[in-house]
Amino acid sequence: MTALDEGVGQDTAPDGAEWRRLDRRTVLVTAAVVTGVTAGGALPAVLGLAASMPLWQAVGWVLAGGALLVAGGSAADYVRWRRTRYRVGAERAELHSGLLLVKRRSLARERIRSVDLTAHPLLRVLGLVQVRIGTGESTTGGDSTLELDPVTRAEGERLRRELLAHTVRSAAADHRHDGTLATLDPRWIRYAPVSFVVPLLGAAAAGGLMQVSEWFGVQAEVVEWAGRRFRDTPIAWTLGVLVLLATLAGTVGALGLWIEMWWNHRLEREPGGTLRVRRGLFTTRSISIEERRLRGVELVEPLGVRMLRAARVDAVATGLAHDDEDRHAEHRTLLPPVPRAVADRVAAQVLKEPEAPTGRPLTAHPRAARTRRLRRALWGALVPAAVLGLPGVLGGPLTDVLPYAAAGWLLVALPGGVLLALDAYRGLGHGISGAYLVTRSGTLRRGTVALQRDGVIGWTVRQTYFQRRAGLLTLTATTAAGDGAYAVIDADESEGLAFAAEAVPGVLAPFLEPVPTTKARPTDGWTGPS
Repeated sequence: MTALDEGVGQDTAPDGAEWRRLDRRTVLVTAAVVTGVTAGGALPAVLGLAASMPLWQAVGWVLAGGALLVAGGSAADYVRWRRTRYRVGAERAELHSGLLLVKRRSLARERIRSVDLTAHPLLRVLGLVQVRIGTGESTTGGDSTLELDPVTRAEGERLRRELLAHTVRSAAADHRHDGTLATLDPRWIRYAPVSFVVPLLGAAAAGGLMQVSEWFGVQAEVVEWAGRRFRDTPIAWTLGVLVLLATLAGTVGALGLWIEMWWNHRLEREPGGTLRVRRGLFTTRSISIEERRLRGVELVEPLGVRMLRAARVDAVATGLAHDDEDRHAEHRTLLPPVPRAVADRVAAQVLKEPEAPTGRPLTAHPRAARTRRLRRALWGALVPAAVLGLPGVLGGPLTDVLPYAAAGWLLVALPGGVLLALDAYRGLGHGISGAYLVTRSGTLRRGTVALQRDGVIGWTVRQTYFQRRAGLLTLTATTAAGDGAYAVIDADESEGLAFAAEAVPGVLAPFLEPVPTTKARPTDGWTGPS
């Protein structure tokens, strides 16, 4: 018997905590998943083998291979289950796993900041969940997280309550803001078709159709059938119809994805100061964010969503993006795209403010910032047009096509670029709202960030040659939360420095010099970098 096996139920922590196993039904889950994957690949494999051997023989080989895969996957997961143990003591949460390479990981209870529960449809049927315990730190190799996959739902809820209990003990006894902050309104689904995921899903649908037709050996017939449908149709109409079909497919996919992700959505604040988001139709997710980690919120307005006067609400919290950016980037999202008034109301409730800092008027940036964006739009339209048109003018290849391509590009890119540049300028803004500094920028993805002023640990002042000529600069607030840095882009030089000095007093003071009113005595005004 190995040391790990000896510890099960016998080796206890100083406070009496015993080692526990994962749920033994994990082997059944793995067998079902591998069976499903094998069945999905069986038909293409049979069709491929049938080209070189009798059909019955191809089916036999595929069934034998599938059985080996299911048996091997189940055996491997059984070994994983036998070799995985965890325990939660008063001081540490520990996880031991591995056969040839034994891993022993532990997290100090006082460092644990999140306990998230996830269950895909098969786990839900069996009453199981996956538990992800995180510290909110950015480390390599998964050393800041423990994953228990799977345990019973009751055990997962017990672990969540127990591991986050220190939050309840340490939080102030203010229950005025506890309770449900937002629940799903089915009308919010109208924002799904205007997201950027629609064209991606449309292209994926077209690619999937071609891949499936190739599996069945009828790809040439599908292409030929489509060609016959558009044989007498002008190419412009053909392209338009194909784009329309892809858009319709992408819209259906976006609606389905929205329903799967946000069904039964509920945002609530639990007693003691923990924000909890629960959502999901087939795969349910329960995400907990300790409010001590919260440093602000961000209202995200992609172009299509913004045109409908809507926004989504993301949390700006320490370590949250680092823990989950690889697997679940949406973990920071508190609210899907909703009407802007609802987003501001929920943001105020999350921050426990009477009014949302993200809804306050902001200081506009100087016209020189607009000029910079218009200049970029002009170059972005003219340079590709010149690259396309010059070979045609000089008598290079495709002389009959390239000038028209260049002209078409200009007709689309020039007005479109100017409109986006003007919209980007209108989106620039910054200000101070009580305990928060607010910055806004972007056009295709506009973000309005309300960041706690005491959460800013430094400023980065950047000024390019062209910004110096225009009297502009970019200030970047550095923080341990969210993306780690939030920028005030192309602000007026003196105004931007005054804003940074007021928002976080003392940080820029060593790098600024006072404005003298007489030769003998300086004043307390700010002029700029010394």
